[in-house]
Amino acid sequence: MMMSSLVDPLVLAVLVVNFMLLGTSRIGAAIGGSALQGVMLGLLTVAVHGTLDARPVVVAVLAILLKAGLIPAMLRRALRDAAIRREVEPLISYMSSLVLGALATAAALGFASSLPLAKEHAGSLLVAGSIATVLTGFIILTTRRKAITQVVGYLVLENGIFVMGLTLHQAMPMLVELGVLLDLLVAIFVIGIVIHHISREFSSLDVTELDKLRD
Repeated sequence: MMMSSLVDPLVLAVLVVNFMLLGTSRIGAAIGGSALQGVMLGLLTVAVHGTLDARPVVVAVLAILLKAGLIPAMLRRALRDAAIRREVEPLISYMSSLVLGALATAAALGFASSLPLAKEHAGSLLVAGSIATVLTGFIILTTRRKAITQVVGYLVLENGIFVMGLTLHQAMPMLVELGVLLDLLVAIFVIGIVIHHISREFSSLDVTELDKLRD
């Protein structure tokens, strides 16, 4: 029961990080924010299950290792090797990003309250938080110029999907949960290869440079 009471505070912390990611002007801070969310999702996994059984603990540890350890380390290395400007350089202003994030969060809260949720999730922020995080990831993914920042957007979007998966923990086998983490890791490796080639060809991670690939 004590661990279950931590669900809403952890979801609120995830939402706070969402706004930090929307408002930060530094790529390093964005990578750090996504890593912090990874730690929160690991803790949230245990809190939602409400026990320290092997299944939630294994998933939580793997989530933290991947989302807060390995993947952020890969992104920091890509940032260091590319030797680019460390500013995010969004397509829209930071204030506009925050306003969009606030509207997305409000819409998620309203939509979640209208859903016929299971008894254990009624009144919880879990579903609303997952939808808001997916929308935040989509905003970051579509409004940032640099490939590394777009990878962060993808990570945030996937974090929202991960939270949604936690609402189905009683029906979702452990292999499916681990499969989500494996898909994430494979996707980041693929994106890392793309970032490497963009940097090598153009000495930049600005995705607008891809226009130069046209004949």
